[in-house]
Amino acid sequence: MAKKILLVDDDKDLVVTLAQALKMNNFEVVEANSGVEGLKKVLSEKPDLVIFDVMMETDTAGFEAVYQIRSKRDGSKYAAVKDIPIIMLTAIDQVTNSRFSLNADQSFLPNISDFLTKPVDIDELIEKINKFV
Repeated sequence: MAKKILLVDDDKDLVVTLAQALKMNNFEVVEANSGVEGLKKVLSEKPDLVIFDVMMETDTAGFEAVYQIRSKRDGSKYAAVKDIPIIMLTAIDQVTNSRFSLNADQSFLPNISDFLTKPVDIDELIEKINKFV
């Protein structure tokens, strides 16, 4: 059975490209174009892994969505999916000249599984997905 990947990014061309590459690697792909839509699809689709862009409807929409999914609040509607692997994608280093890494920025970043900068190397993305699903 194919693993289901939720791809959340407001760059529709990138979503099409990544979705095609993932499908060619035998993944089922669900798409969302905003953090809000991504949160809805996390609940309705229950994917095996989520790929979130950081900057969508706001500069931190992806981070905000991940914080909601990872919430430890009693009664969180995301409790059933709070441990899902999440890979963050961003071009933030191109916009702000800032670079993130899981080690250096762990306290600032939400609890994510991995982090990739755009432009995304498809082979590296597939390798990271396979590590988590």
